[in-house]
Amino acid sequence: MRVMRRIVDASTQTLGWMRRNRRVETHSENGPVCINLGCGLAVAPSWINIDGSLNALAASLPPVFHRLAYRFSGAANYYSREQYLTILGNHIFVHHDLKYGLPLHNESIDFIYSSHFLEHLPKAAARKLLEESFRVLRPGGLVRVIVPDLEYAISLYGVGRSGEMLSQYFFVSDDGSYFAQHKYMYDFCSLGELLSDIGFRDVVRCEYQCGDTPDLVVLDNRPDDSLYVEARK
Repeated sequence: MRVMRRIVDASTQTLGWMRRNRRVETHSENGPVCINLGCGLAVAPSWINIDGSLNALAASLPPVFHRLAYRFSGAANYYSREQYLTILGNHIFVHHDLKYGLPLHNESIDFIYSSHFLEHLPKAAARKLLEESFRVLRPGGLVRVIVPDLEYAISLYGVGRSGEMLSQYFFVSDDGSYFAQHKYMYDFCSLGELLSDIGFRDVVRCEYQCGDTPDLVVLDNRPDDSLYVEARK
């Protein structure tokens, strides 16, 4: 299975490179345009979910491929097959490797949500993704970024939980998938400075399921160890 996951990773990365310059049309006639970056399977109705995983790729294919993807994507660790098939069949997915930027037109998006994804990118790639987010947001548009809270992770060391701190936050390692590994960590100060430096304004720290982003009751998770930040263009 580990070998298969590596093959899947390599295949999806190759396809992501082939599609790196495309643009996806979005339409605002029915309300705000909302996108979920690096979504995995944590999705909400009417959102456009952009991800470079096998799940997002399979979602655009006939249902027989959904069943096949369930076997090899790792989703079986968290979802039943029925849950998986329902998610892929009833939500909007776009397969795109986010290290190449966003496949969207300038100032075409109202809300951007990204939860527990930024830490899986190297520092320079994370900055590029946030710069791309700034580019595609309409003036006044909102981005909400959720990452593991570095301040919380460090606090574990002080209470004798250094092993948990190292294995779950700083050196998360999954030999079966490069994408699952953590590449960088943020606290509110460092993430806020990064957003402000890019040009975002009104950078605020939020609470779990609280903020100006729609559908937070559905989207937000992991309240105990997460940092929630919103900012406007």
